[in-house]
Amino acid sequence: MLAEHGAAIGVATNNVAEYRGLIAGLVEARKLGANEVGVSMDSKLVVEQMAGRWKVKHPAMAELQQQARALASTFDSVTYAWIPRERNSHADRLANEAMDAAAEPVTEAVAVPPAVWTGNQGAPTRMLLLRHGQTEFSRERRYSGRGNPELTDTGRGQAEAAARHLAQVGNIDVVITSPLQRAHATAAAAAAALGLDVTVDDDLIETDFGAWEGLTFGEARERDPDLHGQWLRDTSLRPPEGESFDDVQERVQRLRARILTEHPGKTVLVVSHVTPIKTLLRLALAAGASILHRLHLDLASLSIAEFYPDGNASVRLVNQTSYLD
Repeated sequence: MLAEHGAAIGVATNNVAEYRGLIAGLVEARKLGANEVGVSMDSKLVVEQMAGRWKVKHPAMAELQQQARALASTFDSVTYAWIPRERNSHADRLANEAMDAAAEPVTEAVAVPPAVWTGNQGAPTRMLLLRHGQTEFSRERRYSGRGNPELTDTGRGQAEAAARHLAQVGNIDVVITSPLQRAHATAAAAAAALGLDVTVDDDLIETDFGAWEGLTFGEARERDPDLHGQWLRDTSLRPPEGESFDDVQERVQRLRARILTEHPGKTVLVVSHVTPIKTLLRLALAAGASILHRLHLDLASLSIAEFYPDGNASVRLVNQTSYLD
């Protein structure tokens, strides 16, 4: 036994619980540095759907399967095998222990009120999505991906203003940030105000714009007129030597699965860049690719998305900037 994990997910169907169990197992395997994974489950449904032999019909199940597939894609191989329930008693015990522990009363002060009118079930994991402050590239409206410019004086002021606002909001449990210094500096200001540590997650890094890094929109269009126009319409296309928006979505799905597994029912401050934040909002809204170009997010803006144990989600806030005035 190398690792084990149990967690309560609130009120949800057995199918939701089984997919969440799979996702949790894949997260643990990733932490161990595994390259090849053999999954043994007593859920015939999950095994057959993940193996591609059964179709996924329910929207909530499709969302959870996408999360599981995104995690599975990070390994060299994953195989799935069904086992009878009587051979899975250890996992059943872990689940029961987690539910028993969660049955203790929760005070109203720390409970997160669900969006009852949506019909969502269970306590959501709330993600506060904070974009980094201004850099020279953002001030000049240049493609800024894996380049690593520092915050300007204005950007540092924006980070401090956002930190003061978040300290007033309070009840934030975790701070996670992109490794790039413009995001890390913004996250560090917030973490200091909240009295929390900062966790770096590479999957929160901005899109790799490749050869377009540092160029303005017009300069990139002039350099590669055909590709640039097609790239704006097709999320599977990559800039020269860069990555596509589909690539970004795959790693953001991976990130979301980890957060939901490691911090269920918590409030998590996620400090990142415009594309990963738009992608998280897109996943929460189950929206099409056009949202990546139609949704505007200002520097140092705050958005909020909630992801529920039953696979549903709600967007509570988009592009708040009033605290910057």
